[in-house]
Amino acid sequence: MLSWIVSGLDTSDLVVLTLLAGGAIIFLIMKVLNQQPSSSRYSPTVASITPSSAVTSKSNQSFIDRMKNENRQVLIMYGSQTGTAEEMSGRLAKDLTRYSKKAVVVDPEDIECEDLNRLNEIEDALLVLCIATYGEGDPTDNAVTLVEYLNAGDCDLSGVRFAVFGLGNKTYEHFNEIGKQMDQQLEKLGAKRIFQMGLGDDDANLEEDFMIWREAFLPKVAEEFGWELNTEAETMRQYQMEPVEEGKALFKGEFGRLGAYERPRPPFDVKNPYLATVAINDELHTEHSDRSCRHIEFSVEGSRIRYEAGDHLAVFPTNDPALVDRLIEMLKFEPDRAFRLVNVDEDASKRHPFPCPTTFRTALSHYVDICAPVKSHVLKAISEYCTDETEKEFLNKLSTANEEGLKEYARYIVKERRSIVDYRFVTQTERGKIAICAVVTKYTIGDRLINGVCTRYLTKKEAGSKSPVFVRKSTMRLPHRTTTEVIMIGPGTGFAPFRGFLQDRQFHKNAGKEVGAMHLYYGCRHPDHDYIYKEELAQFQEDGILTHLNCAFSRAQEKKVYVQDRLWETRDRIWTAINAGAHVYICGDARNMARDVQSTLQKIFREIGGKSETEAVSFFKEMEKTKRYQADVWS
Repeated sequence: MLSWIVSGLDTSDLVVLTLLAGGAIIFLIMKVLNQQPSSSRYSPTVASITPSSAVTSKSNQSFIDRMKNENRQVLIMYGSQTGTAEEMSGRLAKDLTRYSKKAVVVDPEDIECEDLNRLNEIEDALLVLCIATYGEGDPTDNAVTLVEYLNAGDCDLSGVRFAVFGLGNKTYEHFNEIGKQMDQQLEKLGAKRIFQMGLGDDDANLEEDFMIWREAFLPKVAEEFGWELNTEAETMRQYQMEPVEEGKALFKGEFGRLGAYERPRPPFDVKNPYLATVAINDELHTEHSDRSCRHIEFSVEGSRIRYEAGDHLAVFPTNDPALVDRLIEMLKFEPDRAFRLVNVDEDASKRHPFPCPTTFRTALSHYVDICAPVKSHVLKAISEYCTDETEKEFLNKLSTANEEGLKEYARYIVKERRSIVDYRFVTQTERGKIAICAVVTKYTIGDRLINGVCTRYLTKKEAGSKSPVFVRKSTMRLPHRTTTEVIMIGPGTGFAPFRGFLQDRQFHKNAGKEVGAMHLYYGCRHPDHDYIYKEELAQFQEDGILTHLNCAFSRAQEKKVYVQDRLWETRDRIWTAINAGAHVYICGDARNMARDVQSTLQKIFREIGGKSETEAVSFFKEMEKTKRYQADVWS
């Protein structure tokens, strides 16, 4: 892609655009890259990035006071698990500058939510929520307190106008649950909805959903408040690239504190990952498989990291060195030259878009997502510097939210996964180590090889090498009573958390405690190709931990067999266990498997449990409510 425009740009322009277009810090959690604000415009010496505007911390003045003092009427709040909602909030703030308006963008985790009760002190206040739904209808980690506060009903938002854009995935049962909940609750608290809620679907094309909603939302807001478009207004917040003197301490891949990997300090979390040592990196599939699945164990001994069965391990990957070298070659710059990007906007909350000072190679390797499909507003920025009129026209089409542009963007960018350059659940293992299980993402589109960022990175990690990680708590937990029966349904890598469950129960049994029956429904393609942890499962059976193992091999016979089929075959035993209080856990594919399993369970409730269709649904909902049915699924 970049070959179109290299001749039309100063090299420094393109270097900075590349650094900013990919977003800021990258890492993979639950198969999703953490994408930070992206660039849209730049000039020969000053680069720009979509703002993360005016975030106010709890230790500073209230965001309400700042809105008053700086005459700002728009408050944008985001609930973001992987950075996408944050990035979209920044883009909305940037859009408002076209109407000579500056928004205050806040992370709910950084403010006192009770201050929202004062929002109606702001004349013509507009509240925009850009909020994602995480897991099974839960708020994102940073929005838990906000959602709880608003749902408590003690906030008076009379006189405030609002709009909500939700981020979700239709393959999940509770699609956009938090967005819908907040859209209704804000109205109950007295606020006036001025635009219909946007329903972003990550299973389809989230960027397209946002573009369509945003293009209709902005004119409506302008009409509501009588704003006029200012064609001369500066629409971007800017970063100036500065050289760094020789001998200056540089970031080398850390994400928070300079030198954090050399001098680690707990606690370790998303802002302060622990540089763990890879202890084991083994292939789980046999030589007959055409795919790859890795078992990787990380040593966290001495880190004080606490892991409980069912938690997730987040891994901060490094971009493929071959792709980084390709960008360096295309842009023809000195990769090891030290620099910093400094925000020249006095209103912005972030002085640097990623850890600075650093080198170009480090930024492209550790801090910039160079693999994700390029965003529409970045294409728009590139088009302004394209000297070829045909290519300029094409780029403008890709970045325009009309029917033709959206269709072409979906085909050319999303479907073809064109980036700026042209995963994995946790298991519990021996003390001081945490393991992950990941199917390696690798496929071709035309003559281009597409690699998963994190799985490619992990595949190359040899025993003894280091990788930054941290544990993210999960809601999927074993029953407190070790005697409670559990039914685990996890095909493929969905088995990984259940490996932790089995190890947990084994620990208690070895300590002399009584443990309940454990039923496992495991599926893969072929027993001779991709039956992962086969020997371990046999040992769990021999030890009396795994009392029932039902395997479904979808391609070992003429008719495909799946876990839901095995579930139905053992329906009498399953109903007896559930009726006696067993807990059911499901992990894996949300699009098909999870839905089919739910349908099979409700069929068992009807035909074996003797319940009507309404009673079966009610029984299932009650299991969800009481945490007797828990799911950790992805699409």
